[in-house]
This record gives sequence, structure tokens and C-alpha cells, in this order.
Amino acid sequence: MKHKVRYFALFREQTGCASECVEWSGGTTSELFSLLTGKHANLRAEAAALVAVNDEMSGWDQVLEDHDEVLFFPPVAGG
Repeated sequence: MKHKVRYFALFREQTGCASECVEWSGGTTSELFSLLTGKHANLRAEAAALVAVNDEMSGWDQVLEDHDEVLFFPPVAGG
């Protein structure tokens, strides 16, 4: 499977890139993020992080289809 992955804010800083194409065997959004933490030494999982698939907010258990675009958003603090 191939996916375009986009990173935002802190995740962009941790990976050193805004987006990348990833080819892997497939699975869930959580499994993809876990794979990417192995690829990017500075990428860290965040408990309140969000994920979207094809521009729609998603859950971490969503099974990905070939060529889905996956967006990872770190938690945002505000006040």
C-alpha cells in the first residue's frame, strides 16, 4: 500500500518534513504511526494526538485503503 502522510506543527518539527509518501504492508492509522516512529527517531506518540484520513477526522483504529492520505496532528494547547 502507498499513502501520502502529512505532518503538522510539532510532528512536522520532529520528522523534519511536512509530508512524505510511505509504502508498507497496510493496517490501521495507529500501526502506520507506530511504523513512522521507527523511521523518525524524534517522532513521539502523543496521547491527545489526532488523525485524519482523506481530510476527514478519523480514529486510530481505522483500517487504511491504498492511496489514502493520512494527516497527523499533535495535541494543541490553548488558552
